[in-house]
Amino acid sequence: QVQLVESGGGSVQAGDFLRLSCVVSGGTFNRYGMGWFRQVPGKEREFVAAMSWSATNTYYEESVKGRFTISRDNAKNTVYLQMNSLKSEDTAVYYCNARGVSRDYWGQGTQVTVSS
Repeated sequence: QVQLVESGGGSVQAGDFLRLSCVVSGGTFNRYGMGWFRQVPGKEREFVAAMSWSATNTYYEESVKGRFTISRDNAKNTVYLQMNSLKSEDTAVYYCNARGVSRDYWGQGTQVTVSS
């Protein structure tokens, strides 16, 4: 059973930073493409950032480019999202995603609230 557990969310002021972590257990972490998504009430979940299983490719949603950085530590089965220069519009529940061969796996989410 693959499980993803996020942590690192919180309430901050605009301009501050946070680092989200997602620990994956029960699967072959170094074979998963990993990503972060976010969702606000009443809206669909949206893509934020992703990294290929080999860590050679990264992808970002346009509004977070230059502010957010995704990284992974295969020795710790962990993916990170460093979020700098946070804005009020970054407020959302952030979800970790692992893309396996036949299906995606999701964490339970961690709340990020940015006050302006």
